[in-house]
Amino acid sequence: MKIAVVGCGAVGSYYGARLCRAGREVHFLLRSDYDAVRQRGVTVRSFEGDFHVQPKCARTPDEIGVCDVVLIGLKTTANGQFPKLLPPLVGPQTAVVTLQNGLGNTEQLARLFPPEQILSGLCFVCLNRLEPGVIHHLEYGTIVLGEFQRRTGPRTHELAAMFRNAGVPCKVTDTLAEAQWEKLVWNIPFNGLGVAGASGYDALVTRHLSPVTRHPPGPVLTTDKLLCDPCWEKLLRELMMEVLAAAGGLGFEIPAAYAEEQIERTRTMGAYKASTLLDFEHGRPLELESMFLEPLRRAQAAGVPVPRLAALCEVLQQLVNRTEPEKSLPW
Repeated sequence: MKIAVVGCGAVGSYYGARLCRAGREVHFLLRSDYDAVRQRGVTVRSFEGDFHVQPKCARTPDEIGVCDVVLIGLKTTANGQFPKLLPPLVGPQTAVVTLQNGLGNTEQLARLFPPEQILSGLCFVCLNRLEPGVIHHLEYGTIVLGEFQRRTGPRTHELAAMFRNAGVPCKVTDTLAEAQWEKLVWNIPFNGLGVAGASGYDALVTRHLSPVTRHPPGPVLTTDKLLCDPCWEKLLRELMMEVLAAAGGLGFEIPAAYAEEQIERTRTMGAYKASTLLDFEHGRPLELESMFLEPLRRAQAAGVPVPRLAALCEVLQQLVNRTEPEKSLPW
């Protein structure tokens, strides 16, 4: 099986390296990290045991050609590059699997390729990219795999088996849309509040996210800091409840206990920096559209009141508006 990884940051590099270690033919599409990965390969420092692999490397998709599977690990801020990066890799039988955060990614892919070729893998994992070709795997790693607007078929189960054979826990879901909302229960509060606090919008806590007043930047809000401060934890839980309510308004009944389960799992992560906080610290574009604005739009369209999510989106939008976008593409 020939596999291309498009977007070789922490997520793409980690899962691509796992598949490469299992003996799969894996091609990394690289730009700024090309020389480092081609010369030194990929090293994963994992709590499960460190390992090193030497994937095939390419600068352009044409060098790779049509693949059996394309794994998309791009930041969603780079989705505008889909028409340029993906067509040379995708044939009539190619499975196009996005491993991205948020909502709307599969719909964007469906504008380019037949819907039956599109899948999504939701990655529940703690990862950081330390330097080109070096990934720190802190905890977890499960992928929940589903098909776009379809029940899972044999191909999905074959891909799940491929991941499991590579040492990656992989589950299959017939309700991909519901699983996407389940992940947002964690992503929206931990990613959003981490950035809001670090950027100095600590009035979010005392004023319930509205009105927003600019304050001096506060301490970096890693997951442990969000959970050890009663005010932040309260707001975090309230945001989780709004996400659950939005999911319910769309017909996805996620039990309230799921939020508590995510909080308890997060307590074991230690001082983990969510991906949006890392992007903010490094001056990279924030995944505002897929992880925050699209969920907000869908909640409002369903008639579900989500005032804290709306105010959080306003805060993050202000940050985006006053931050110069990174000129280089994040892939």
